[in-house]
Amino acid sequence: MTLHLSQPPAGALRAVLRALAPEAELSPPSASVLRHSVDRPRPLLALPVHALHGPAPRLAGADCTGWRFLLSETAPEEAAPAAPAPCGHGDCAAGAGRPGAPAPDAPGAAEPRGEQGREHAPLTVGEFTEDGLDGVVAAAEVVDGPAGPAFSHLTAGPFLDSTVRALRQAWQLTHGTPGRYEPRLLSLPEHYASALWLHGAQPGEDLLVPLAPAPLGVAAHQVLPAAELLARLERSPAAPARSAAVVTAVATAAATAVGQSTALIG
Repeated sequence: MTLHLSQPPAGALRAVLRALAPEAELSPPSASVLRHSVDRPRPLLALPVHALHGPAPRLAGADCTGWRFLLSETAPEEAAPAAPAPCGHGDCAAGAGRPGAPAPDAPGAAEPRGEQGREHAPLTVGEFTEDGLDGVVAAAEVVDGPAGPAFSHLTAGPFLDSTVRALRQAWQLTHGTPGRYEPRLLSLPEHYASALWLHGAQPGEDLLVPLAPAPLGVAAHQVLPAAELLARLERSPAAPARSAAVVTAVATAAATAVGQSTALIG
C-alpha cells in the first residue's frame, strides 16, 4: 500500500499563504503558536478534514469541512508535479465546485504565491513519505465558508504531535505494500475525538488511527478497521451525554452532602 496526498483547492492554499506572509498580522492566539519560530513557516502538506456527527456515526455521512495544512520551518524538497487526487466528496474536490471559480489548472487561473509575490515551495502531493515531518512546527486550519476557503487559525501542541505520529505510523504500515490509501483527518465532535482516516480504494478497506486524547475505551494510535472503531463508539455514550451525566452526579452528591450537613446541624 502507499499513501497518496490530495491536492487542496487553490483557494485554501492561497488563504494559508496570505496568513503566513511576513506582513500579515496574526491574531494573538495564532501569533503565540509561532513565538519560537525565527521565520514564518511554509505549508508542507495538506489533509482534508471531515466531520461525523451523531452518537452512531457512519463514514458515508462524513462532510468535508476544510483542510489542515502542516507547516514546516524548512522548505520541502523540490518534487515532480503529481496528479491531483480528488478528496472523494464533491464539496471539497480540488479547486472546482464553486460557481464561477476557475479550476487550479484552467487557463488564466492564478497560481498561489508566497510572501512578496514569490512562488511558494511546492506542497507534498501524490505519494507520501516521512520527509519533512521532523520540521513540522504548527498547523493552519482552513474552513469552507460561503465565499470559499478561509483561514481560521494556527494550532500546535500535543494534538499536532499526535497527528504527525499517526502519519508516521500510516507510512510505516503502508510503505512498500500493494494498494493505496488517502490520509484524511476525521473529527468526531460528539465524542470529543479525532482520528487519522486512511481512506481505501475499496469499500471496507478504510482504517482509523485514533489521535490522542482518544475516546473512553479506545487506545490512541491503535490502528483499527474503521467499521470496528465506529462500532465501539456506537456502543459508547456520546461525550456530551457522559459529561452531562458526570455533572448531574456531582451536583446530586453535593446536594446530598449539604442536606446531610444541615440535618446534623439541626
